Amino acid sequence: MSKKLLKSGAIVSVMTLVSRVLGLIRDVVIANLMGAGSSADVFIFANKIPNFLRRLFAEGAFAQAFVPVLTEYQQKNTLEETRELLAKVAGTLGGIVSIVTLIGVIASPLLAALFAGGWFYDWLNDGPDAGKFELASLMLKITFPYLWFITLTALAGSILNTRGKFAVSAFTPVFLNITIIVAALYFAPTMEQPELALAWGVFFGGLVQFLFQLPFLLKENALVKPSWGWHHPGVVKIRTLMIPALFGVSVSQINLLFDTFIASFLMTGSISWLYYSDRLLEFPLGLFGIAIATVILPALSKKHVDDKGTGFSETMDWGVRAILLLGAPAMLGLIILAQPMLMVLFMRGAFSVSDVEMASYSLVAYGCGLLSFMMIKVLAPGYYSRQDTKTPVKFGIIAMVSNMVFNIIFAIPFGYVGLAIATSLSALLNAVLLYRGLHIAGVYRITKSTVIFFIKVIIATGLMTVLLLNTLPVQSEWLAMDMMMKILTLIKLIVSGAVVYLLSLVIMGLRPWKMKRQS
Repeated sequence: MSKKLLKSGAIVSVMTLVSRVLGLIRDVVIANLMGAGSSADVFIFANKIPNFLRRLFAEGAFAQAFVPVLTEYQQKNTLEETRELLAKVAGTLGGIVSIVTLIGVIASPLLAALFAGGWFYDWLNDGPDAGKFELASLMLKITFPYLWFITLTALAGSILNTRGKFAVSAFTPVFLNITIIVAALYFAPTMEQPELALAWGVFFGGLVQFLFQLPFLLKENALVKPSWGWHHPGVVKIRTLMIPALFGVSVSQINLLFDTFIASFLMTGSISWLYYSDRLLEFPLGLFGIAIATVILPALSKKHVDDKGTGFSETMDWGVRAILLLGAPAMLGLIILAQPMLMVLFMRGAFSVSDVEMASYSLVAYGCGLLSFMMIKVLAPGYYSRQDTKTPVKFGIIAMVSNMVFNIIFAIPFGYVGLAIATSLSALLNAVLLYRGLHIAGVYRITKSTVIFFIKVIIATGLMTVLLLNTLPVQSEWLAMDMMMKILTLIKLIVSGAVVYLLSLVIMGLRPWKMKRQS
């Protein structure tokens, strides 16, 4: 089982790596085009709203509810009953999202006023950011249909994942990045408002992702004619599980929207600095955390359906160890190398040295929560795979309320950096509560061998940190380098840190490439 998980995780990680690299290239292009100014703030906002709803209707709450039910159908029901379930889910979900998308396009000014209150206030009072509100309302009309495309894309990806075809859905986001890059390079220069080209890139990116999945569904005999099925037993079960999961799995997204609302009252650039630092955080989170979570949910669902004793707990333990192994060095590396990475990736065109410094502060704050964000991705499936979506909701409510309190505490003295600090602290609280719930229920408890494993990881990470801190050039030295030298120096730091980390583990008797045996 562990060997299969390791292989699946590796496949998803490789495909995700391709997508994340292109995502970074996309952000480099956007930063070069717009920097961290008003246009960048508005585009990032207009892209964030449909992405928030994507977490609800697509790979977030929906996937957590849909995958266990579909797995159960494939294990216990006939092929025709499974195909009927797919048809009813596609028709019901598609119908609901169509209505939501239409409302979103029509009510885009209301959404802009709701989630960017600072800009709306300026618009009402002819303030300096009045133009941001008008532009945000227009761009939302273009980006909102992305929700429809990506929801059905996520449905297709969930179906393929339950059948072990992880690479397809992991590779699909590549097309969104490509369309935005093409829009920025070839269409933005020809338009009076270049940011509108990026919005259209989002729209067509969603369309291409959706079309890409269809041939693979056909090959799996899972391409069905959608039909409405609100009262179908399988749909009833999914929506019953999904309703509480809508909140539980999307707490971090709600927190980010709340951050955006507060940031709209702060200085111009706050939303952009938070965005660029969040994008660097998403790289290791997607490469490791989401990849592991993607393969572990179907595996846990099968273990729960089969009821094979300790298999469920062993699978959870494998996921926790994988997160600790990969997340700890990624977290410290992200914090230590914050400014160098931002310089190499974004410091060109309209993105200045000042922007690097400002974004690095929020990146350090976000980076402190990376391990917590990753652990949530693995611990939450421990509930969803058992079709328990209510318990994470309780923890989600606590985490969200705590985030709001943390925002008030830290945003006043630290501005936008305080928002990042609050997000990391609420993620830590959420992860602790998720583990505590599994522990109390007797579903999963960290073993003594995993504690020893983590201690060795901490020691190896500490040695890596010492090396990086003693070899890291100061800011003036970075600024004196040409771009090629910056890139080579950053690569050297990353590679040397990774080598020290791995060698330290090997000396302490760990073999990361043999985790399948240890678990």
